Amino acid sequence: MKTVAIGIMSQEKIRERTLAIARGEYKPKRGEPKIWFTSIKSVAEVLSDENRALLHVIQDTKPESLKDLAAATGRKPSNLSRTLKTLAGYGFVELNRENKTVRPVAKATEFEILAA
Repeated sequence: MKTVAIGIMSQEKIRERTLAIARGEYKPKRGEPKIWFTSIKSVAEVLSDENRALLHVIQDTKPESLKDLAAATGRKPSNLSRTLKTLAGYGFVELNRENKTVRPVAKATEFEILAA
């Protein structure tokens, strides 16, 4: 699994960068972060030790459903679902709907953090 680059910069700078890209004034270089946070604190909340361990459990066990993942981690399905939605929002997890179940797939387990 490849390492995901994460950037940290102010909301204002993220907005300026996004607008410059949209206007064609700036083209992101290869390897630049695609995922941005506004503070180290927010990165720490999303990529806490517990959440990174969860990503590794998903990668290692390849659970077929949230119920299987809850059993493997000992966490409550409602809490797990909320955490997975947050991680999916950043692209760290993919939640595949299959029939009446949701199968989590880890998209990232290693991170490189770049502060601007």
